Amino acid sequence: MGRGPRGAGRPPRRLLPLLLLLGLARGASGARGADGLDVCATCHKHATCKQTEGMKMCICKYGFVGNGRTHCVDKNECQFGATVVCGNHTSCHNTLGGFYCICLEGYRATNNNKTFIPNDGTFCTDIDECEISGLCRQGGRCVNTYGSFECYCMDGYLAKNGPEPFHPTRDATSCTEIDCGTPPEVPDGYIVGNYTSRLGSQVRYACKEGFFSGLEDTVSSCTALGTWDSPKLYCQEIIAEVNDVSVFNNSCVRWQINPGRTVSKIIYVIHIKGQRLHPVESVHEETVNLTTDSRTPEVCLDLYPGTNYTVSIFTALPTRSVPAIIGFQTAEDDLSEDDATFNISIFSEACLKLSRGPRKAGSEQTYQFKVLGQRWYLNNFYHAASFNFTTREQAPVVCLDLYPAADYTVNITLLGSSEQHSVQITMTTAPAVKQIISNISIFNETCLRWRSTKTADTEEMYSFHIQGQRWYQKEFSQEIIFNITTSSQAPEVCLDLHPGTNYSVHVQALSSELPVVLSLTTQITEPPLPEVDFVTVHGKPLPRLRLRKAKEKNGPISSYQVLVLPLALQSTFFCDSEGATSFFSNTSDASGYVAAELLAKDVPDDAMEISIGDRLYYGKYYNAPLRKGNDYCIILRITSEWNKVRRCSCAVWAHVKESFHSNKGEPGPPEDIALKMRKQTVAKCEVRWSGLPSHEDRIGQTLLRGGEALWVGLLTSSPGKRPRRRSHWPELLIQSHSKHMSGILFSK
Repeated sequence: MGRGPRGAGRPPRRLLPLLLLLGLARGASGARGADGLDVCATCHKHATCKQTEGMKMCICKYGFVGNGRTHCVDKNECQFGATVVCGNHTSCHNTLGGFYCICLEGYRATNNNKTFIPNDGTFCTDIDECEISGLCRQGGRCVNTYGSFECYCMDGYLAKNGPEPFHPTRDATSCTEIDCGTPPEVPDGYIVGNYTSRLGSQVRYACKEGFFSGLEDTVSSCTALGTWDSPKLYCQEIIAEVNDVSVFNNSCVRWQINPGRTVSKIIYVIHIKGQRLHPVESVHEETVNLTTDSRTPEVCLDLYPGTNYTVSIFTALPTRSVPAIIGFQTAEDDLSEDDATFNISIFSEACLKLSRGPRKAGSEQTYQFKVLGQRWYLNNFYHAASFNFTTREQAPVVCLDLYPAADYTVNITLLGSSEQHSVQITMTTAPAVKQIISNISIFNETCLRWRSTKTADTEEMYSFHIQGQRWYQKEFSQEIIFNITTSSQAPEVCLDLHPGTNYSVHVQALSSELPVVLSLTTQITEPPLPEVDFVTVHGKPLPRLRLRKAKEKNGPISSYQVLVLPLALQSTFFCDSEGATSFFSNTSDASGYVAAELLAKDVPDDAMEISIGDRLYYGKYYNAPLRKGNDYCIILRITSEWNKVRRCSCAVWAHVKESFHSNKGEPGPPEDIALKMRKQTVAKCEVRWSGLPSHEDRIGQTLLRGGEALWVGLLTSSPGKRPRRRSHWPELLIQSHSKHMSGILFSK
């Protein structure tokens, strides 16, 4: 058989590509090609072979992208940013064919693993480091913050060797217990009792013997600065003179004291010495004390009849005086029978001295005491006691067990005589120097509890004096004064206090001489709701928002914010949410944005107006125009921040449906501006309005046309600044290069 024409028996060259494609299709369908090629055998090492409807194909594995045969490259899931892929407070780490997430320092994954992939709902939550005791060292108080913590010194401690607040791993700050050291000295004075040098401790001063003071403050307190208050006590020397001594009623003595520098009460010492020719009691010697504030004191003495006496009178320390001496003889009397009369005097605060009239030598007497005490400030307080006292002494002293700060009536009757003679005397006990309030503490922010060392089942009245001030509101002042009465030994009381206020609380048991003082700070609460006039706008321009300054009733106001939300998100919006960001953030279209932020100090006292969408910057936020045809909810939010606490209140100002925007009378949005410049001067300026929504993508683009430099840049002004007349813009751009504008054009 002869050869055919040239090229016979093989396909034309132009049909080879078509045959090759048909062969590949036959391989994908599962049949081997003419050359025996298996499609699955050609898959990339990071691909899998899948069969669908009788056809085989190579598909890149999860985490890889490509055609499945010649290349499958790793897909970098982290390229979109850790916040988008892993969530807040995370770092994203790409791996071959996958990725994993790690929480930033100060946060932990909710699945308690070091790494996670967020497809199971795992996210990073703040670690409360303050759950670890002793984290802030001795005297430190831990305050948790987002992603970290801070340390402050507790009350009674001062921060030294570093700042406050402080971090124990970064700062060398230590909290040292406040020690005021030795109290200051008072000339001619001394400290009464014991004291400590800790915060709030008090020392009480008194004048030395021979000196006295007026009504000055006698207390010095240890302050939070580690120093003592300066005492105001002023001690002066006491000089007194006893004169004009006389005798009356046979056994009573009267004298005068000069009106010089004396205290309100003087203690007199009366020394008695008598001599008589009696077989049993031939000598009578006795010393009597008398305390009185009278300028002409007198005292009746228990003297023997028919006896020669020498009486010496002088003042006891701290008063100084020269003794005054008088001699006299008592009259004779019949001592065959006892005389039932007697006198009584106050010997000291809780002691009485009995002085019986002429009696038979060595006779025994029995006195009946009935004691009844009340406190003027308590209706149900009664202290009653009754007892008998028997003695052979002529002038016995009886000390009673009395409560402090009480008024007593003591009735004394001499028993066993033919006529039962009774004498009544009133006494008042002073408040106790020892404090009965102990372990006072604060709970539930405005409530106090303490332990009372008073006698069980007896009532006590507590006096409260509370003063409140605010550093951020100088005109604010609150004063509360009230009393409570209780028989509990563990009283509790809750106070009606204002939020966001520093208080000084004085609590005093009326049976004690001094109060207990403590400091208390209340946290802020939500600020007042914004005062807005709600409007609904449908396809029309918005009116101007009238912003009124709120009163700082519940704490210092920090800022005012205007938030623009899609109307559909109003029901899911939380006022204290921090999710809303600036207009230029990636999530602005979906979750809304902050259109304006003004600090409280920048808002006038009367009011101010803001136009929504005026293209100005308020704070760091751009007030962008509303997109035409969208539905919006516009919210005014007031934020109050103080003492690491943040509180917010919100009010809806407007509902906008099918939003409408007009550029009439105002410049457009940030536009692309083109300037042509030659030889460092503006030969010709050409302003072109492109109005492109994607203006951000054009920043930095440089074009060359005809040998002239042409820069297409974004005009960006600083907060609240706007170009003047359109004809002045090129000049304004050049003059404002270093102040307000970015993207200024220039050519060499």
